[in-house]
Amino acid sequence: MANPIVALIYDFDKTLSPRDMEEYSFLPGINVEPDVFWGKCAEFAREHDMDGILTYMYLMKKMAGGEMELTKQNLISLGRDVEFFPGVTGWFKRINEIGRACGVTVEHYIISSGLTEIIRGSAIGKYFKAIFAASFCYDEDGRAVWASTAVNYTNKTQYLFRINKGILDVTNDRDLNAFTPHYMRRIPFSNMIYVGDGLTDVPCMKMTKQKGGYSIAVHAPGKTELADDMLLQGRVDFSVEADYSAGSEIEQVVTMLMQRIRASHALTLRHAEQVQRAHLRRGNNVPLDIPMRGGLEDGEDVE
Repeated sequence: MANPIVALIYDFDKTLSPRDMEEYSFLPGINVEPDVFWGKCAEFAREHDMDGILTYMYLMKKMAGGEMELTKQNLISLGRDVEFFPGVTGWFKRINEIGRACGVTVEHYIISSGLTEIIRGSAIGKYFKAIFAASFCYDEDGRAVWASTAVNYTNKTQYLFRINKGILDVTNDRDLNAFTPHYMRRIPFSNMIYVGDGLTDVPCMKMTKQKGGYSIAVHAPGKTELADDMLLQGRVDFSVEADYSAGSEIEQVVTMLMQRIRASHALTLRHAEQVQRAHLRRGNNVPLDIPMRGGLEDGEDVE
């Protein structure tokens, strides 16, 4: 029996890193204080009825003029200075090993409103199977021209379906929107664990949870109110401190979830075997989608 795949899906800013990624090198590099930059973003968005992600990308490009060359390589280089919560840099290899011991294969994904290039250039960028985040398009000299992708809190959910169906090419909308039988989907929602920190993660957290997966809200030390609110409101399954060190609470929770996913996978296959036997004893044709005949994933629709 092949090991089931478990998708660990993370937000980035304030989930894996304590601050917004632009605050580590970009804003100091153009001599602008974070409060000033984010204040300008909020004001500009209101003035122009503009999406918040497009706003910050536009102002990054505008305010970098004369202070910093906004190229793809420079943005990747900015990732080197991003800091992380305790244990994050060792988390991925360790949780992969724990997953193998639990009988699952772990894959890591990012769904973030931050910048793809900065994430890729960070100390943990190499661990992700896919990074779904905002990004610029660049001219022939590598200079940022305009946004190629902007990921806000509502369109984050499309990337859950990309992971579910195994369609990671963001230009491939045709296959993403085509009907795919559940038995052909690469990673069931029930094998997903979404980790986020705030209200912008709620659509993904709630969708993951409703479709049979699991959601975890993380919080900085002592700042429990929002994460606890989401737990008490039923938007997430767990509320834990953003400490990814060995033996931490999030490691314990994820380990138990992987054990549960493995057990559920084994029971689903056992159910399928019994259904096959029952069909064969009666001389029936065996349906192709027997592995999903235990019922749709919790809360799953039929698109």
